[in-house]
Amino acid sequence: MRTENNLHLQMIESKALAWLRVVSRELGKNKITGYLVGGFLRDTLLGRAAGDIDIAVKGNALLIGKKLVGALSGKFVLLDAGNKIGRLIFPEAPDLYIDISSFSRDIESDLARRDFTINAMAADLKYFRGRKIALPLLDPYQGALDLDRGIIRAVTGKSLTADPVRLLRAARFATELGFKIEPKTRQQIRKKAALLADVPGERVREELLKLLTASRGGQALQYLEELGILTVIFPELAASRGITQPAEHHWDVFQHSLQTVSAVDYLLGCGKWDYDRLGILSEVPWTDEIAARFEQPIAAGSSRRALLKLAALLHDVSKPQTKTVEPSGKMRFLGHHETGARLTGEILSRLRFSVKEINLVTNVVKYHLRPNQMGELPSRRAVYRFYRDAGEAALDILYFSLADHLATRGPGLILPNWRLHAATVRHIMEESRRQQAAVKPRRLVDGNDLIKSFGLKPGPRLGKILRRVQEAQATGELTNRRAALNYIRKQLAEGKK
Repeated sequence: MRTENNLHLQMIESKALAWLRVVSRELGKNKITGYLVGGFLRDTLLGRAAGDIDIAVKGNALLIGKKLVGALSGKFVLLDAGNKIGRLIFPEAPDLYIDISSFSRDIESDLARRDFTINAMAADLKYFRGRKIALPLLDPYQGALDLDRGIIRAVTGKSLTADPVRLLRAARFATELGFKIEPKTRQQIRKKAALLADVPGERVREELLKLLTASRGGQALQYLEELGILTVIFPELAASRGITQPAEHHWDVFQHSLQTVSAVDYLLGCGKWDYDRLGILSEVPWTDEIAARFEQPIAAGSSRRALLKLAALLHDVSKPQTKTVEPSGKMRFLGHHETGARLTGEILSRLRFSVKEINLVTNVVKYHLRPNQMGELPSRRAVYRFYRDAGEAALDILYFSLADHLATRGPGLILPNWRLHAATVRHIMEESRRQQAAVKPRRLVDGNDLIKSFGLKPGPRLGKILRRVQEAQATGELTNRRAALNYIRKQLAEGKK
C-alpha cells in the first residue's frame, strides 16, 4: 500500500510533464497560484493512463488560459463562460488537453466542493519549477488513503445533492476502478436516487456512456439497480421486473436484459461471462477488423460497442405491454421489437442522444429477431434484404443475436444449438461479403439506361427498378448488362412498378 502523500513526477507521462512545467513557469512569472487537481491527479496516483489535465487557478481562468496559449503552442476553447472554465487543446496530441478553472477563496474551499475524496486532492504547481521528484499532496479528505483502500467516498454530506449527476458518477467510478462505494455514501445514493430524474438528459447521457464504455457493463448496470438508480434513468424498464418468459429463458425480462449486456461484453472481448464454457468463443467469427469496427466512434463519447450494450439493455423494453398468454399456456410478445424500437427512440431522445446514435440503437432493437427468423442457411435474397433493411446496424445485430442467445439460455446453454447459431451468423457475414464484391466493380445499368432504353422518367418508379436490379445482381441472378436489360423489360411487361 502507498501511504505517503506525495506525487512522484516519474509517474507522469513525459509530454504532460513538459506542459505542466511550462504552465508552472508561466504562472510563476505572473505571480499566479495554481494547482494540479482532479482526474489526472487521481489516475496518475493509481498508475493508470491519464487523459485531460485539470488545473485550478487563483484568478480569472479564461484570461490566464489565453495567456498560456502562446507558451504551450496550443489553442484556447471556451467551455463555460459563467463558471470561467476553458480548455487548451493541442493539434499534435488530440487525446490530451488541459482544462483550466478558477477558485475564488482558497484551494481548500475548492476541494471541499468536489464530489469524492479521490478527486479532492491537489498538487501546487509551483513545485514543478524545482528539481524535486516527489511533490507534496494537499489531501484534506484522505483521498490517497481511499485510493489505497479502493473506496469511493463523498467529500461531505452535501456533495451528492449539490450536483445529483454525482449519484451516477459514483457507480461509474466504482465500475471503472474496481472500487467499492463506502456504506455511508452508498446509503446516501439510495436515499437521493430520485434526484437524477431532474438532471438534464445530456449530462446523464455523458455519464452513462462512460459507464457503458468500461468493461463489465452488465455488472455495472446491476450495480445501478442495487443503488436504485437504473429505473430512475430508465423508468420504462421497471415494468419488466418479474415478467416471466417461455421455458427456454433462464431469467425474467429484466434480468435477461442485464445479462444480455454482459454477454455483449463477453463476445466483444471486453468482459467476463459467468457461464463461460469451452468452445463458446471459438465458434464466434472474429477478426481485428471486426474488433476495430466496434470501437468506432458514433458521436461524442459513444462507440459502437457502448451503443450495442445500450441496445441490449433496451431490446425487450416493450415485452411487458405486448405479452399475451394463449389458452394452451403459450406466451407471445407479438410486435415487441417494433414497439420497443419506437419506445427506445423516445428514451434516447429524452437523454439527448444524437440522431445517428438513436438510429443505430433503434435499428438493433427493431431487427434483433431477424437473424433467427432467416433459418439455418439463409438464402442469398434473405441475406441481401437483411443488410438492406438493417443498414449500418447489420453487423451489430448479428453479434447482438449471439449475445441474446447466451442471455436466454444462461447456464442451460446447449452447445450444438449454439454452434448452429454461430455458423448461421458466419454464413450471413460471408454471403454478404460475396454480394458486396459482386456489385462493387460496376452497376449493370443506371438511371440513364432506363430513360434511354425504356422511356422511363426520373422518379420513385425508376429508383425501385434499379434497386431490384441491384438485388438480383448481388444474389447472382444477373451477371451482365444484357441480362439486366431483359430482366427490366420483363418486369415492365408484367406491369411491375
